[in-house]
Amino acid sequence: MSARTLPLLFLNLGGEMLYILDQRLRAQSIPGEKARKDEWTDVDRKRVMNDIIATMFNKRFMEELFKPQDLYSKKALRTVYDRLAHASIMRLNQASMDKLYDLMTMAFKYQVLLCPRPRDILLVTFNHLDAIKDFISNSPGILNQVDETFRQLIETYNCLSDGEFQLIRQTLLIFFQDMHIRVSIFLKDKVQNSNGRFALPISGPVPWGTEVPGLIRIFNHKGVEVKRAEFTTAGNYVTPQREGSFELYGDRVLKLGTNMYSVTRPVETHVSGSSKNLASQAKENRVPNPLAKEELNFLARLLGGLDIQKPAGGETGFRLNLFTTDEEEEHAAQTRPEELSYKVINIEATQEPGRRAELSRILGELEVAEPRPGSAEKGEDLLALMDGL
Repeated sequence: MSARTLPLLFLNLGGEMLYILDQRLRAQSIPGEKARKDEWTDVDRKRVMNDIIATMFNKRFMEELFKPQDLYSKKALRTVYDRLAHASIMRLNQASMDKLYDLMTMAFKYQVLLCPRPRDILLVTFNHLDAIKDFISNSPGILNQVDETFRQLIETYNCLSDGEFQLIRQTLLIFFQDMHIRVSIFLKDKVQNSNGRFALPISGPVPWGTEVPGLIRIFNHKGVEVKRAEFTTAGNYVTPQREGSFELYGDRVLKLGTNMYSVTRPVETHVSGSSKNLASQAKENRVPNPLAKEELNFLARLLGGLDIQKPAGGETGFRLNLFTTDEEEEHAAQTRPEELSYKVINIEATQEPGRRAELSRILGELEVAEPRPGSAEKGEDLLALMDGL
């Protein structure tokens, strides 16, 4: 397992989260002069995006994230994204948060699978950060935060060998290997099968620095080419015109990691398999993790670095629905297996060393949280200890 995988996983999943939220906020926004007090406007959308991005790229948070460390459990990372998604006035209930996380993970999994070479995972990350910079182009302070993370990425990863990037790619694929959520965009584009597994293409550009397959060269003991033989390939391969830029600015060439929601498309998800299968998977996940204390201490440090901006005064949070209708969202919450619902524990993660130490102690003593029926309520603080952390 690579100790340099966590920043790439976090930033790419965060980029996908921002793509989805931006698309849904735009779809549900009402012109300011016509909007009621409880309806979204474009001003609200920009505020939500600015607040989440500012929290996501907080300097202390990034410093903690970039420290070499093992990749932690899906549930530990999921808790961080729950907190990030609620870093502004927006509120998601549990069913919408589940759907959001499913879309994030399946999109990035597909991008990792399609990368022509392991090093291109860095170009995917740069594509996400380029798009994030477009979201906050009118906020110089937040833009500087993103640029600083860009420089950290360049300094940390540009010097790594191809073998180290291969280890990072393997670590990511191990993280995603049991996740097979069906997504309508992928199903309609026929890049995902009905069982949730991706169908990878056999044609397209070959990795930069390699040649199109179809030629065999034979050399003698002196290294001189003595014979050539050609063979027919099943795919239609092309040579890339140039390598993507690994600098702060430039043409990335690779399109993986760009915003696939920029064109209006539905973002439905369909859970692959029966509820019984999901319940059995949840039951397996409740087995105490022998590394639980270390994971929770990590989570305490990570969440302690997040500066969450709470609504001012009597301002209430706006609810965002990631489903087409409220009825679909309610149905998803009702049909969600009970084993996948969790007891929520509200914790104030402050920056005071004493309070953070106490948080770490509390988290370290917990192994498995008791499940509770139902979904999260509107405005509920989702800084939660998930079952089995």
